[in-house]
Amino acid sequence: MKKMIHSRRASLVTLVAALALAACGQEQAEAPQQGAQQESPPHKVEVAEVARQDIPLDKSYPSLLRSDDEVTLVARVNGFLEERHFEPGQMVEEGDRLYTIEPDLYQATVNQREADLQSARAELSRAQRDAQRFEQLLSQNSVSRQQYDQALADQRVAQANVAQAEAALTSANLDLGYSQVTAPVSGMIGLSQINVGNLVTSGTELATITPLDPLEVRFQLPQRDAFELRRQLSNGIQASDITARLSIPGISGGDDSELEGHLDFLGSSVDRDTSTVQTTATFENPEATVLPGQFVRVRIEGLKRFDVIAVPEIAVTQGLMGPQVYVLDEENKARERTVTLGELAGPWLIIQDGLAPGERVIVGDPAGLEAGRAIDPQPFNGNAEAIVEEREQEQSQGQAEEAQALEGAAEGQAAEGEEGAQ
Repeated sequence: MKKMIHSRRASLVTLVAALALAACGQEQAEAPQQGAQQESPPHKVEVAEVARQDIPLDKSYPSLLRSDDEVTLVARVNGFLEERHFEPGQMVEEGDRLYTIEPDLYQATVNQREADLQSARAELSRAQRDAQRFEQLLSQNSVSRQQYDQALADQRVAQANVAQAEAALTSANLDLGYSQVTAPVSGMIGLSQINVGNLVTSGTELATITPLDPLEVRFQLPQRDAFELRRQLSNGIQASDITARLSIPGISGGDDSELEGHLDFLGSSVDRDTSTVQTTATFENPEATVLPGQFVRVRIEGLKRFDVIAVPEIAVTQGLMGPQVYVLDEENKARERTVTLGELAGPWLIIQDGLAPGERVIVGDPAGLEAGRAIDPQPFNGNAEAIVEEREQEQSQGQAEEAQALEGAAEGQAAEGEEGAQ
């Protein structure tokens, strides 16, 4: 009995000793791992001190191209359309003759009105001589006062008839001019609405001329963008000094085509329905690259957000509480900070809340960062676009290497399958 008790005690002592040795071994194994973790070098990444700055925006606005000087030709006289002097789609110059509408009829009317004018002038000359003769006879008491007054009245009627004949001749000459329809502006003329030989009346639409150079774009600016733009204009900058770029998607085989122009007009009131401000810009189009009616996008250069806090877009990650960035504490360790995001301005992202001037924020690639990680801060040169491009290149290179590895693995498996079959 005593031997059994001693045997159990000996076994218990042996088990305790084994557990103690295992625990010591685990502690010894964990200790080097912790030491290795503590001894890992600080992570090198670009760090910038937060400061308020003016950030240029990279925004575009949808619009519809239009030709501000487009003209619809309308007949102003009645008659048969005798000739058409152009081909549809032709470029015409201001003053070019386009249509002829029965000019002989209106030339005959002009000739008649000229004859009427000559007759009226002859009658006026006779009435003037009678009035002068009656004036001399009145001084000699050879005629009555009534006869003299009648001669003066006849003279005035003759003068009115001359004026009436002159007006009728002017009207006839106008109609004769309208019988030759000319181009009021330079541009491309469209299809003729009336064929030669048809009777046209005053008001009949004939064709449309569309000037292609320059072109006007009207678009709506959100009221905040309009406010910032007006703020720039108040600093002495003229609207014509602000460059606008017009992009036409789908031109030249899928590549966007751009035209450069300038701002013309910025409205002075906000539309209550859309909360936008009417704006216009003009673009030179000498090669007729684009046509009125196309949908385009307009980008204004120099539009800014003033006195804002912004970080490179790559510095923002998604945390449990929403968008976040990493800031450095006094010991140069990374700490998570939840932020409220604003607008995207090219490679920059405006921060509305969560950061204060003077804080240090990690603006480089946040991959592999975690709270408490020691950081070796590297200077940031302010070129956010370069950081984004570098990150994109690294991602592209990593994807290419991964694709090559998968191809190699697939080739290896195929080779093994062929050997097994043999």
